[in-house]
Amino acid sequence: MTPHPLLAPDLVALPCELPAWNGRTDAAAWRAAATRAATQGARLVALWGAPQEVHAAYALPEGLVWLTLPCPPSAPDYPDLSDLFPAAGRMQRAVADLWGITARGAADTRPWLDHGLWPESRGARDYPFVHVSGDGVHEIPVGPVHAGIIEPGHFRFSVVGEKVLRLEARLGYTHKGISRRFTELAPAEAHRLAGRVSGDSTVAIAWAYCMALESATGTAVPQRAQWLRALLLERERVANHLGDLGALGNDAGFAVGLAQFSRLREDWLRLSKDCFGHRLLMDCVVPGGVAADLPAAAADALRRQCDAVAGEVAELRALYDGHAGLQDRFIGAGRVEPPLASRLGLTGLAGRASGIAADLRCDQPWAPYAPLNVLMATQRNGDVAARVAVRFDEVFESLRLIRALLDGLPAGPVATPLNALAGNALGLGRAEGWRGEVLVALALDEQGQRLRFCHCHDPSWHNWPVLEHAVMGNIVPDFPLINKSFNLSYSGHDL
Repeated sequence: MTPHPLLAPDLVALPCELPAWNGRTDAAAWRAAATRAATQGARLVALWGAPQEVHAAYALPEGLVWLTLPCPPSAPDYPDLSDLFPAAGRMQRAVADLWGITARGAADTRPWLDHGLWPESRGARDYPFVHVSGDGVHEIPVGPVHAGIIEPGHFRFSVVGEKVLRLEARLGYTHKGISRRFTELAPAEAHRLAGRVSGDSTVAIAWAYCMALESATGTAVPQRAQWLRALLLERERVANHLGDLGALGNDAGFAVGLAQFSRLREDWLRLSKDCFGHRLLMDCVVPGGVAADLPAAAADALRRQCDAVAGEVAELRALYDGHAGLQDRFIGAGRVEPPLASRLGLTGLAGRASGIAADLRCDQPWAPYAPLNVLMATQRNGDVAARVAVRFDEVFESLRLIRALLDGLPAGPVATPLNALAGNALGLGRAEGWRGEVLVALALDEQGQRLRFCHCHDPSWHNWPVLEHAVMGNIVPDFPLINKSFNLSYSGHDL
């Protein structure tokens, strides 16, 4: 299938499981391609840097277009895209911090990952937050250290009384250097690092990495392995939704919800450990397939658990929906209306709760999703209640998918050796994680022995800025509830 006369000339099809093209551009074509993408309703999936170049990936109905712009030391900049795609703003700031390549004409050039502590830092420890002034306006600083085990993030509230006028977040306090570490590992071993970018999405990111490496090497994955990967991905989705539904109840003062969903999630994780060797399913997806097969007895246990969880979650949903106090906290809180969600690039679960009907499993189903006919869960109110409803719907759909995957699991091997690595090969992988679409783009070096770069992209890059808008007009005590309804990744965002 040929893409739009698209974003750039001379695109080359990549040997990916999902349709994708790559092309190199100059600065003028870079900006023109972005303009066409915005006009045609395309979605900016990711923007990232690499040695002496910058990259952007756009999602179109036909597939993904990945553009590369060389930025040699003599011209270490490129045209700004944040006016066309607001989500690009922080990505561009991260590129400047990591690679010294700046977005020419950008309105916001403050450091993002550089907190003033790096050698030859361009950052400042006294970060210039946006100041809001007026009668009765005061600021409430929260973090970066929190009373819990979450990663650090600073939230600066500008409020009048208890109403939030503006929220500005600053992240990046625990930048881990993952992009650099990828280049130091053998490509066939780096899937373990990918699976640790964000622990709650280990299956999604590891699968996308393995898909990218398999596309770069032309390796065909056995059918049974594809089905087992999808089984793992859906179990990851259910585990996270169970945890979030309990936490959301607790943040609204409904402790029984936390108790019951925590019990269900713990049982879910324990069975994952028994069947797959790890509670969070780390290192289960490997290049060429999966690490181990699923015995028949384990498959039966998974079926029984799906039936039990479906019944209990149905009872809990009736309890949530019928509790007036809970619904009073959920309905209207943290609302992101569909036009705003579309303009800011809200994606994944949060986007579907604001009327953005996008789910890679439905839009461009990769093996084995096509015959499973995934039912997309959407809402339009864009508030906490809508994000809760999407989670409930997705739990039931994932339970159905898990049963279908178990019932249709084909016979055969669960892994195959990777084909030989080729010099300068490109690889691309995409998967619909529980939070939203995960993208992994990589390039091998000239010898094909190491990764020249590997970029793992979490949907939190898009959704953190939208959270700041969602909080406006709400009261400060509702921030924990609204924040949890998005449940974005600090770790996957900061890399």
